[in-house]
Amino acid sequence: MTPAVTVLRPGQEKILQYHSGKMGISAVPGSGKTWTLSYLASKLIRESAIDINQEILIVTLVNAAVDNFSIRISHQLLAEDLLPGFGYRIRTLHGLANDIVRERPDLAGLSTGYQIIDEVEANRIKQSIARDWLNAHIDFFEPYLQYEDYQKDRLYENKNNLPYLVESIASAFIRLSKDRQLTPKALREKLGQSQISLPLVEMGIEIYSDYQDALNYRGSVDFDDLIRLALRCLKSDPSLVDILRQRWPYILEDEAQDSSLLQQEILSLLAGENGNWVRVGDPNQAIYETFTTASPQYLLDFLKRKDVEERSLPESGRSTLSIIDLANHLINWTQNEHPNPEARIALNPPLIKPTPSGDPQPNPDDCPSCIKLIEKALSPEQEIRFVADAVEAFLQDHPDKTIAILAPRNNRGFKFVDELEKRKIPTVDSLLQSTSATRLSTGAIANILHYLGDPESSHKLSLAYKVWRRAERSDEENWAFYKGNISLIRGIDHVEDYLWPGITEDWLDSLQQEEEDPQIIGELESFREVVRRWQNAVFLPIDQLILTISQDLFLDPSELALAHKLSSLLRQLGDAHPDWRLPEFTDELANIAKNERKFLGFSQEDEAFNPDLYPGKVVVATMHKAKGLEWDCVFITAVNNYNFPSGAEFDNFQSEKWFVKDHLNMEAELINQLKTLIEADPFDWYLPGRASMDARHEFIRERLRLLFVGITRARKFLTITWNTGRVSNRNFPALALLELINAVEKKQ
Repeated sequence: MTPAVTVLRPGQEKILQYHSGKMGISAVPGSGKTWTLSYLASKLIRESAIDINQEILIVTLVNAAVDNFSIRISHQLLAEDLLPGFGYRIRTLHGLANDIVRERPDLAGLSTGYQIIDEVEANRIKQSIARDWLNAHIDFFEPYLQYEDYQKDRLYENKNNLPYLVESIASAFIRLSKDRQLTPKALREKLGQSQISLPLVEMGIEIYSDYQDALNYRGSVDFDDLIRLALRCLKSDPSLVDILRQRWPYILEDEAQDSSLLQQEILSLLAGENGNWVRVGDPNQAIYETFTTASPQYLLDFLKRKDVEERSLPESGRSTLSIIDLANHLINWTQNEHPNPEARIALNPPLIKPTPSGDPQPNPDDCPSCIKLIEKALSPEQEIRFVADAVEAFLQDHPDKTIAILAPRNNRGFKFVDELEKRKIPTVDSLLQSTSATRLSTGAIANILHYLGDPESSHKLSLAYKVWRRAERSDEENWAFYKGNISLIRGIDHVEDYLWPGITEDWLDSLQQEEEDPQIIGELESFREVVRRWQNAVFLPIDQLILTISQDLFLDPSELALAHKLSSLLRQLGDAHPDWRLPEFTDELANIAKNERKFLGFSQEDEAFNPDLYPGKVVVATMHKAKGLEWDCVFITAVNNYNFPSGAEFDNFQSEKWFVKDHLNMEAELINQLKTLIEADPFDWYLPGRASMDARHEFIRERLRLLFVGITRARKFLTITWNTGRVSNRNFPALALLELINAVEKKQ
């Protein structure tokens, strides 16, 4: 929450005195940075800092923030009797890059009708190319691998092992190459001049080249291309830069801790040496840096520049004093006492200050006993039950409060959802990969397509029937009737004798002759008519087939709306992949249903998220997705040395695979080989293992920041637990958690 009226905090007062030049702002969690930046934009408009044909350019991280800024600025302008919607432009970096390229696509080497491929399709292309490459180079990774003979099939066939690793390192290679504005051709030339062997780079170039060919075939660019090409446009035509500087004389940048090198270069060019550029962010909340090109260091370096006016937003009314003290202790301990010197730069001042007297958002009443840091060892299953018990008790005492469970990963989050649903505790899981309603509806359609792709399978037909009658499962007594029908269908020897019987072979007739219950016969006749309708629709375009099936499966408006959205998605995929048939479309729907593909549906949960809309319900989220949000009560789970390592000898690291020799982090090794090629420093040649160690240190730093983010989501009630993992003798409480427990005990 941020101030609703114009009562300014000391930090805000100093920032809103800004008129021109460059300013960098460090903002703590809950300090109202979005409100402050919005107010600054409306203030500049009110004071006529721009001409009628100019705009203040606001650049933020995600689309939801675009809407948030737009609403806030509109309200502030309306309060001053000014017309909203004029004098400002709010963009994500990708949106801004698209605006720039659309100005002069010829400078980017594009036609005016170029298409932007979305992230889902881009990842699908990379995945296909990476796995085709692996099949063609089956022995390439053998020098890097260490496994038992009996594990070979698991290693090469299971998509979660070596195939996924190839896809992951290829994606990292492509992203960095584009960030450094290098084409496959340029990289090949550099590799030809290299004096050392860089086999991982050779692999990366091959996959990168095939990927770019796939984009060119489609006449498309991806999001990384957009940013790279926008910078090319600006660098190749100074007159374009002059036009855009005139159009956007002020640049306000939000979430600058997640800025990339290219983002900084683009905004620096647009601002100019003497231009007006305000950057606000919290380096302590930089949690998206692993194998991306973003880094909080860009903002930290900007704050140190002599031509930059440095400011801070240290006051926050979000949390109690005890939670603020806990977050500040984590900063101080990390900086001064963390046993791993490489981790000490993870967190930085300013420390969080409570809001001053008279602030419109005073801190909640302090409650030291509302913080519970659990040192007791719990198995993964015990942790789920422990947290569910605590949630149940909390909701009995505080039915009107907001509450969140933060898990390290989506799959772990769904285990909490399952336990809460067993206890009839209302949950919201839309901050996991996709909502349960979306997954269930998508899975229902996928099961029907699964049968239509194999129409002679009685087993798949019985699943289709189960899906068709799934609404009846809520009544246990009546469900026995439908379960009996499922068994009957599964036992059919020849499905055609049921669905399309001849004169002499009619399965339903044989049931009647056996004096089967007439109600069952009537039910199976009804289902036969439905399946015939589906089979007749198989020859329609995929989107029309989906809509035909949906009419028989769904009655709820949100489910029907979702079906229309899915049909549109599959139509686009069909256009992009003319060779796709039912199995490919079924696989795509199955990925969404199994939560392996993000897909936003039409339920209320799928919109921009506001925790205050869900009092009395438990929001289950990953810690990354919780950034920018807040709840009255927060449970942070799985804070062990696997999810939050410190660099101790017994720590394991998620990115180091069980089948790779010497604990090498293959993504890091590839990136290091690529940097060796790009930078061509004869005194800094590639040394195997060094990059993996550097990646460990960066992961440790990022996880400290992630823990800081988790703590600062809580307003008043905070519980932190840890679990022993699948192998109980490997996992221990995270070192940072032990330090926080010690700090709390000293105060008691």
